[in-house]
Amino acid sequence: MSELLIAAPLRLEAAMIRGGLRRAARAEQPGGAPARVQQTGMGPARSRAAVAALVADPASRLLVMGFGGGLDELGEVGDAVVADAVIGPGEERVECAAADELAAALLKGGMTVRRGVVASVEHIAMGAARTRLQERGAAAVDMESVWLAAAAAQRPFAVVRVISDTPGRELTRPLATVAGFARASAGLRRAAGCLPAWASSD
Repeated sequence: MSELLIAAPLRLEAAMIRGGLRRAARAEQPGGAPARVQQTGMGPARSRAAVAALVADPASRLLVMGFGGGLDELGEVGDAVVADAVIGPGEERVECAAADELAAALLKGGMTVRRGVVASVEHIAMGAARTRLQERGAAAVDMESVWLAAAAAQRPFAVVRVISDTPGRELTRPLATVAGFARASAGLRRAAGCLPAWASSD
């Protein structure tokens, strides 16, 4: 049985992930592995600052998890993107291990799952910036994953981003934000509830 360390950038994300894990524990999910959630902070600077504490944690797997922006209209708010790799603003690229097993666990838990590249950016991406990221082959965008990847060291590294907005429903549109928040939140909690059994697999 392996221990899972979950890096959640935002306090809200961390709270929802813990809620999903508690729900899984109450359901006595068979074979579940222990999981810990550490809030790491928003953006590249806080992500870099969090690396040392994550490296010091003895967990045998590292997962970055939270909300992300969709880069096209193929997915819906509340869907999960499981990263095959994460890329940064430059030439950084980190491959993600066990994406097949992670995606399968989320599908089994009732999630709508998409596989693809997650792009990490230094500033919130809107409009044309999202288009450029999509042209680089990315399916979703965040502000942390590629910088947190350094904390994996020799451990398997994975990323799940639950879509909170899409190009047609960006966070700058209040009505779309209110309408999508419940779906995105429910998706994040549900995805977290799927993790213990995945973390137990070799």
